[in-house]
Amino acid sequence: MFSSIAHRYDVANHLLSCGCDLLWRRRAAQIVAGWNPKTIVDLATGTGDLALTLQNRLPHSEIVGVDFSDEMLAVAKAKGVRRVIAADALALPFANRSFDCLTIAFGLRNIADWNAAVREMARVLVTDGKLLIMEFSLPSISILRSTYRFYLHRVLPTFGSLLTQKKTAYDYLGESIERFPGGEELLRLIEANGFRGAAAEALTGGIVTIYTATKKL
Repeated sequence: MFSSIAHRYDVANHLLSCGCDLLWRRRAAQIVAGWNPKTIVDLATGTGDLALTLQNRLPHSEIVGVDFSDEMLAVAKAKGVRRVIAADALALPFANRSFDCLTIAFGLRNIADWNAAVREMARVLVTDGKLLIMEFSLPSISILRSTYRFYLHRVLPTFGSLLTQKKTAYDYLGESIERFPGGEELLRLIEANGFRGAAAEALTGGIVTIYTATKKL
C-alpha cells in the first residue's frame, strides 16, 4: 500500500495536513536536538522527511533511516538521507545498544504488534537512550474530536484518492488512528516494554501527540 503511493506521498502529506506536518517534524527535531544524541535510528522513515529534518538540525550525528518499503527508501535516498536500510521494525538488523536515540513518526500504529515493536526499540537503544514516538491521535475536546473524525472518514479519503489514486490507503489511515491506543494507554504500553519517564505532548489540538521516554537500565 505505502510502496504504491511513494511518488506522491510527500505532496499528499503536505496538502492534507495543510502544511502542519512540517511544524510537527520541526518540533520533534527540536526535542531530539535537546538530547544531543550522536547516533539516531529513524524507524518507519518512509520518504525520509523526519530523518532529513534531524540531519539538518544535528549535522554531526549519525542518522539511519529504516523502512520496510524499498520504494519509499529510494525516495528518501534521492532527497538526501545519508543512510537507509530496508528492514522489519520487529526484527531490526542492529546489535543490542546500538543507538543513543530512536525516533518513529506515524509508523508505530502500522506495526502488527505494538508491544513487541517497543521492546525491539528498547533493545537497540543504549541504557538511558531516548525514544521519541510521534503519532496521530484524537483530540480530547469533543467538538474538535467530532470535526476531526468527519475529516478523517469523509474528507481525507476523497482528497487522498484524488492526489494518489489510492483511496484505500486513506480509508486505512482513519481506521488505524481510531484503533490506536493514545494518551495514558500508550504511555503505559511504553513503560511496560523497557522504558521509564514516558511523557506526552499534544500538538495542533491533539491531532498529533509526541511521546518521549528513556530506556530503563
